[in-house]
Amino acid sequence: MNSVATFIQLGFRHIIDVEAMDHILFLLALAAIYRLRDARDALWVVTAFTVGHSITLALAVTGALTLPPALIEFLIPVTIVATGIENLVVSDRTRAPWGGRYRPVFAGVFGLVHGAGFANYLKALFVDHIALPLFGFNVGIELGQITVLLAAAVLLAGIDRLIAWLRAPSLDWPALRIRVVAVSLVVVAVASRWAVQRNPW
Repeated sequence: MNSVATFIQLGFRHIIDVEAMDHILFLLALAAIYRLRDARDALWVVTAFTVGHSITLALAVTGALTLPPALIEFLIPVTIVATGIENLVVSDRTRAPWGGRYRPVFAGVFGLVHGAGFANYLKALFVDHIALPLFGFNVGIELGQITVLLAAAVLLAGIDRLIAWLRAPSLDWPALRIRVVAVSLVVVAVASRWAVQRNPW
């Protein structure tokens, strides 16, 4: 198993697989606050997440960094809960610290945790050479993330339409805020359960 294409396929499948639902849920939590017109802001956040997980993936797979798998599996849902809570707490991004521009840093730090989770899976596949499998797997992960984010955009747009159709005229909250709160509450509930189940202590 040394073809770049093979590892691209493995990385892609790893992201879209049901067993990678924690990574999918994290991407959904990141995307929950954005609309199509916010594509530039969303791109900065996703790029920061990519840089973060790429760094840890490379360090962990090459043996330069060793992290306990049980701790990583616990911290992944914790990052999801934290992202969901941030979505709930910050209702006006223009009034958030630094105008909300801290979010790429936030995503990059959490990406470090998720990269370690990817590494635990990838380590088992190595035979000898590292560079090509690492590159291919990372490309596959990025393609998988793009697929997940496109699906999330469609889902969130559908939720927006449903909210606009159901919303009472007297309700003060904008449709976007209702969507953010609804999606984030579901994300926090699911990820909190995972964190409790994966508690290494």
